[in-house]
Amino acid sequence: MQLDDQTAQAVILEEKPDAGVTVVNGKNYMPDAKGNLVPVESIKPADKLEDETVRKVMGYARELSAQITRFKQHTFNDLGAFEALLEQEYGAKKGGTKGNKTFMTFDGLMKVQVQVQDHIDFGPQLQVAKALIDECLTEWSADSRAEIRTLVTRAFNTDKAGQINRSEIFMLLRMEIEDERWKRAMEAIRDAMRVVGSKTYVRCYQRRSIEDGWQAVTIDLAKA
Repeated sequence: MQLDDQTAQAVILEEKPDAGVTVVNGKNYMPDAKGNLVPVESIKPADKLEDETVRKVMGYARELSAQITRFKQHTFNDLGAFEALLEQEYGAKKGGTKGNKTFMTFDGLMKVQVQVQDHIDFGPQLQVAKALIDECLTEWSADSRAEIRTLVTRAFNTDKAGQINRSEIFMLLRMEIEDERWKRAMEAIRDAMRVVGSKTYVRCYQRRSIEDGWQAVTIDLAKA
């Protein structure tokens, strides 16, 4: 950090990171965004109040984040221990080949779902598929299946990160078109799909009665 006077280098600093204040020879300073230490009394009250508010919110956020991390670990530990008992008892694991599984209370009013979601990328076969699709669109009449042209455009347009629209690609695969080139294009898309990783999600649900629909127990702050 830099003081805004030349004598600052000779003093010993006492840091108080929680309060955002640095004490220099008994005087309070706060670092600005450039690393300069600014006397607290020269900072605008609105800026100090904003700083205090953000630090207060961040304090709660860090605590909540740590709790969620512990919750997730405890959940996997508890479910893993239960599955270990099942495996010991029956010699088989709970869940399907991808690891998806559901745990439910005896009364059927609460459940915990563990879902494994694959991350899919596409290989060079995707460009072959695009060429075949373009051949189809070129030869089809201009006014035929306009919705297909729109879907293809959306599917192969890249976003800011250079990624194609995966959901639109999957919609192409669901379309029933008899043109042989289209079928070869869909086969090329399937061959291009590669699982490059996976992530495991835990979701909790509850309902008031067996007749009611499931309601998610929200943990995601954006959906609260």
